[in-house]
Amino acid sequence: MDRIRIVGGAPLFGRIPISGAKNAALPLMIASLLTPETLTLENVPRLADVALLKRILGNHGAEVTVEGKRPAQDEFTGDTVRLTAREIVDTTAPYDLVSRMRASFWVLGPLLARMGEAKVSLPGGCAIGTRPVDFFLSGLRALGAEIEIDRGYVLAKAPKGLVGGRVDFPKVSVGATHVVLMAAALARGETVIHNAAREPEIVDLADCLIKMGAKIEGAGGSVVRIEGVGSLGAARHRVLPDRIETGTYAIAVAMAGGDVVLEGARHDLLESAFDVLVEAGAEISTTNEGVRVARNGHGVAPVRVTTAPFPGFPTDLQAQLMALTAKAKGSSSITETIFENRFMHVQELVRLGAKIHLDGDTAVIEGVEKLTGAPVMATDLRASVSLVIAGLAAEGETIVNRVYHLDRGFERLEAKLSRCGATIERLSS
Repeated sequence: MDRIRIVGGAPLFGRIPISGAKNAALPLMIASLLTPETLTLENVPRLADVALLKRILGNHGAEVTVEGKRPAQDEFTGDTVRLTAREIVDTTAPYDLVSRMRASFWVLGPLLARMGEAKVSLPGGCAIGTRPVDFFLSGLRALGAEIEIDRGYVLAKAPKGLVGGRVDFPKVSVGATHVVLMAAALARGETVIHNAAREPEIVDLADCLIKMGAKIEGAGGSVVRIEGVGSLGAARHRVLPDRIETGTYAIAVAMAGGDVVLEGARHDLLESAFDVLVEAGAEISTTNEGVRVARNGHGVAPVRVTTAPFPGFPTDLQAQLMALTAKAKGSSSITETIFENRFMHVQELVRLGAKIHLDGDTAVIEGVEKLTGAPVMATDLRASVSLVIAGLAAEGETIVNRVYHLDRGFERLEAKLSRCGATIERLSS
């Protein structure tokens, strides 16, 4: 099993290209099941989750191909992927595939909308919380679907097609908004989603669906209207830059010091997180090439943060921010409101010398003057990269074990950091 070795102490200088967003690419790929024509996606990141989803879509009959690279493209340029689900050969998504990646459960919406039926395994447990699928199912029921759960599978039927309706989410759910948005695109009549997720990835999916022929208004707001159409067609769409990768590298620069341009990053996708980093002492500015992040030697200031759905501070940056505040000059607090079990990285940060006290859903971090390298264990994707960030500023050597988590969400992380001066390498077993 691969490990990441880091020797801390080097500031970061240079340029880091930001990949396409995994959280946008996955629903966009799943949307290809809505049409027999070809959906072409540009800037698709090369990640383990993307590779697995290609296999899952192939199981349903989609043909997935990657366009060849042009000579001018470098190693960090995303793939252009062509997806053609000319014929759906199987409406079942089995447990052995769905259990490996929760987002694959989202095929339920397009399969049901296009084929009138779907049998999709419940996704099972998740390291960071329960993440139930109730909202997904209630949303599809509001569109006329007949749904039952039998022996771990969701059995959904709409033999006469889905019908537009009113969907009221009692709590914001990005996944459920994705699924209902896709399903409603082919439903008869108008669907109105209330309390819809407002994340940029929702907007990106809506933009792509509109290019395919869907009629959608209000994406990015809490109320979204979809007028169903009889069919969707071919389209070409570029995946938006990954705001979580952007925030992660911005925090890495704030932690290690230095001056880095995050190429292709968009400031508007991450304003709340950038505000927090400025409060912590980072300098952030927008350039023609992306976002520039710098920090001088004055240290990190303490901050108080509560995670929230977009446009609030992202839960997917909570662990990374905790690593940063471990070296703040004072006491910081981070309250996690999205997932109930997303503090598993705390004990591993403590191994590096961090002082963290948990009080329910709040972590209180007392900044220390120095962190010291040690072997640590990754528990999930964001926890993994928080340990890398801590290692960049720790004295001596840090070894991060179980880095297969990183490969699910960060493309060539060690290569991107090393090109900016970090001493970091992958150790293969």
